Amino acid sequence: MKNWKELYDSKKMTSDEAVQLIKSNDKVVFQHDVGEPAELVRAMVRNAKNYKNVEISHMFSLGPGDYCKEEYKENFHPNMWFISGQTRKACNDWGDYTTFFFHELPELMRQGRVQVDVVLIQVSKPDKLGYVSTGVSGDYTVQAIKSAKTVIAQVNEHVPFSYGDVVFPLMEYADAIVEYDEYLPTIPASKIGPVEEEIGKYCASLIEDGATLQLGIGSIPDAVCAQLKNKKHLGLHSEMLGDGAMQLYYEGVIDNTMKSFDKDVMVANFVMGTQELYEFCDHNHAVKIMPVDYVNDPTIIMNCSKMIAINGALGCDLYGQVASDTLGGDVQFSGVGGQVDFIRGAAMARDGLGKGIIAMPSMAVKKDGTKISKITPHLADKQVVTDSRNDTEFVVTEYGIADLWGKSNKERAKALIDIAHPDFRPELKEAMKEIFHHSYDE
Repeated sequence: MKNWKELYDSKKMTSDEAVQLIKSNDKVVFQHDVGEPAELVRAMVRNAKNYKNVEISHMFSLGPGDYCKEEYKENFHPNMWFISGQTRKACNDWGDYTTFFFHELPELMRQGRVQVDVVLIQVSKPDKLGYVSTGVSGDYTVQAIKSAKTVIAQVNEHVPFSYGDVVFPLMEYADAIVEYDEYLPTIPASKIGPVEEEIGKYCASLIEDGATLQLGIGSIPDAVCAQLKNKKHLGLHSEMLGDGAMQLYYEGVIDNTMKSFDKDVMVANFVMGTQELYEFCDHNHAVKIMPVDYVNDPTIIMNCSKMIAINGALGCDLYGQVASDTLGGDVQFSGVGGQVDFIRGAAMARDGLGKGIIAMPSMAVKKDGTKISKITPHLADKQVVTDSRNDTEFVVTEYGIADLWGKSNKERAKALIDIAHPDFRPELKEAMKEIFHHSYDE
């Protein structure tokens, strides 16, 4: 764009000036995850007294979530697509939660079913042609920029210039530009204990050379990565790019050479991890950050060679129903995210070699010290199913692998009991007999 610098300068303003473009009753969307423009959000909260009923929507957040404080109930209405710790109380008490499969979100925006009046984004410094990158998130951010009536951009030198569909000419979209440099939030390396190590070993045993991986964040994905050192020619097509995948790339385990498409490139729709990871993504042609309606589309995933999808869960019942985003008692804990997208995509694999894996510890310990089994006869009262029993192929705990695909109710229950914590197996066996009219030993 000619003379983009003049236009850029004409749109520069302070964060407090920029957020005055937000009006009462607007639907405001934040860029996803570590891409959340922290200074713009702080300014919006500082300006709260000038708003009434501004709806705030985003997925996972690492910010403080001050707009969810009860003192701002009249100013901000949280309507989240994925719930984080700082937004949970507001969404369950006075706010709202909207559910969908992650890959559907850009289309919902295009159709206007999800309205975007204002989008707050964070981008890299412009290059010599005026192009910027949203760096750490493609997901819904790319479409939100296109759909929004007003785009407010925080330009931050610490945002990596990642490649993919996250690169665009800033002046074709931005209505306000705020230059504010600050480091992106980071996630420290997870602690891998004996339980996670065993789960990692079992998951790794299901991964063949040449497989394409989807991995998340946390101790279990990190434990899986730690067990893949001897694998060869792995690829990455994943909702998230984290440090574990970066390390496997450095070690030559992930080289993306046997992917069925996007060869030689790691594909993800957002990035979250350490500062080293963000620097790794900067101007790196081996990394491609794409929108979620590409990365998470089950019809794309099903065409990935030897697709392995590994996701966590809050619990699983003896039918194989998995709950990953709600607790009992109508409590929305997190969100569906891309779990079902990848579980289904892997199951639909055209090469017949895809595997959808639910990996979780066999037991959880509540705050009061009470131990509870994560494999239960039924899901908790008012707990919502994330993955139907028909979607669940493999469940992994530290006690082994339950292969459920094509199995009868009795066979599924028995396989799940075998990987439950030993302390809970007697009661699960009794429940199996009551529910399915088959004893464990038959």
